Amino acid sequence: MTRWKLILEWDGGPFMGWQRQYHGPSVQAALERAAAAMTGEEVTAYAAGRTDAGVHALGMAAHLQLAKQLTPDRLREGLNALLRPDPVAVLSAEPVADDWHARFSCTGRRYLYRIANRRGLLTLDRGRAWRIGPELDVPAMAKAAAMLVGRHDFTTFRSVHCQSDSPLKTLDRLDVERVGDEVHIHAAARSFLHHQVRSMIGCLALVGRGQWRPDQMRDALEARDRSALGLNAPPEGLYFVEALYP
Repeated sequence: MTRWKLILEWDGGPFMGWQRQYHGPSVQAALERAAAAMTGEEVTAYAAGRTDAGVHALGMAAHLQLAKQLTPDRLREGLNALLRPDPVAVLSAEPVADDWHARFSCTGRRYLYRIANRRGLLTLDRGRAWRIGPELDVPAMAKAAAMLVGRHDFTTFRSVHCQSDSPLKTLDRLDVERVGDEVHIHAAARSFLHHQVRSMIGCLALVGRGQWRPDQMRDALEARDRSALGLNAPPEGLYFVEALYP
């Protein structure tokens, strides 16, 4: 048996998320079907993170094990051919140690959130960014974001369905920058709570609109209460960028 590390890109629009679901399509199920069709083997795929419905990936790490002898190029090309027409691409494939795990070996995860800060409706980027018409106050958003960096109890920014044992997380990075008519928010941590990134960004958008003062972000954090959350950002602007490993 060979354990394979895959780097995946996908458009999250048609999917219920990474994890296999009984009530809709998932990226995990699409990948497992392709691998089974290629090898005739029963395959289980694991990823570095479980993304929500509608969330995209630029470089998600995953792994699976196969008995069939394949080269990295053959595996990548075969999976890509069999994944069609699902909007999932295998960018690379490489053999790894038998104890390497896409989720449990991961030491960091990076996300990007795209806000299209423009009056015009989205055409090319429809479903791939959150459009906010009024001009956002990016310096105020950056000031509010800085209040969340570090180790905190993120209960306010945690989904009621979160299965994590603890609300304590260390947020390594939450940067806000303007890129043309877009506002990009970069988040990095070893791991995140369910909906944490989208919840933080929703509140940052309130700051950017002038509906919250920057210091109200600290108030929300210190409340440790989901009812103190101002807004949960929609999934279509969120991208899983990279999983980090030792």
